[in-house]
Amino acid sequence: MSNAGADLIREIVEGNAEAFARFYDRYAPLVYPLVRRILTDPDEAAECLEQIFWEAREAAPSYDPARGTPEAWLVGLARLLAIEAMRAARRRRNGSARRDEGSPVNGDATAALDRSVLARVFERLPDPQREALELAYYGGLTQTEITARLKQPLGTVKTRLRLALDRVRAMVRPA
Repeated sequence: MSNAGADLIREIVEGNAEAFARFYDRYAPLVYPLVRRILTDPDEAAECLEQIFWEAREAAPSYDPARGTPEAWLVGLARLLAIEAMRAARRRRNGSARRDEGSPVNGDATAALDRSVLARVFERLPDPQREALELAYYGGLTQTEITARLKQPLGTVKTRLRLALDRVRAMVRPA
């Protein structure tokens, strides 16, 4: 567990502006590549990064070190906000106000993973499961969108995602 990160969060909760600046400097290099992978437009990614850290500052009192590291907490928040931003941009581009169905990835299962562990876990998944999970996790696609992209039946996509998530949980579960 990152004690330095948890200490920074505690100081942020106490209102220390310098701690927030250090928190940003420490974690922006971790978060930005994930955001950039989800949001391919650099301006959208930079705007989203700002939003992520604003939300992190607001949510700092709810951070619980017993539930995961500061890195995992922030990466989980970043992923969710980047996917929301990607979907909003997509709706703006398409002129569509339709409500997307939720992401099939369970936030609790992925929030506890740091990105290096996640990369190794993804590498160990069978190709069809990894492809579906990457489209959901990094691409922010819904199951229906994954079905269209892969030209696979919805049941097949759901099964691949469920099996992939089960394997991810089994690989990262403490012994």
